[in-house]
Amino acid sequence: MDAGFTQADGVFQQPTIAIPTVTGTPRGVTATVNINREDPINVRNGPSVLFDLIGTIQPGQQVPVIGRSVGGDWILIEYFGGPENQGWIYAPFVTLSPGEIPIIEPPPTPTPELTQTVNPTLAAQFINTPVPTRLATFTPVEPLVVPTYEDVTSVSLLGRIPMGLVILVIGGLGALLGLFSFFSNR
Repeated sequence: MDAGFTQADGVFQQPTIAIPTVTGTPRGVTATVNINREDPINVRNGPSVLFDLIGTIQPGQQVPVIGRSVGGDWILIEYFGGPENQGWIYAPFVTLSPGEIPIIEPPPTPTPELTQTVNPTLAAQFINTPVPTRLATFTPVEPLVVPTYEDVTSVSLLGRIPMGLVILVIGGLGALLGLFSFFSNR
């Protein structure tokens, strides 16, 4: 401190020249990672999980927004360390500040480094050729034969003579022979 000024006097030295003040430039729209998330969100080099992972952003962290995908599901942000210092984050994980966000044309979807092929011998195991079977055929039912019986009460041994009469005649003859035999032995 100077000898002429003391803090007890309450007088402080005033600058005599213009001092530049630090003011922030408007950053535009910012994205803040939701604080209720436990895990950081992934930053990718394109708007899909098919693109490579280039980093992460912690919950509560704020980043400047450059643009958004056509559907609005992915947000393009400033991310130092990514290609062209940019990266893509999934929009439902962040809260955006008010403002207009331009639509950015996404980079082409990357082609996989390794193309999966199917082993033809393995695929042949799953080819199932069905064995033809004979279909059921229609066999007509044999005609129903209803047996018919003749009425034995009306049929006789000698044509049209009733059976009861034949029995009575034979019984009568037997009685006569029995009487004749009884009287002839006496």
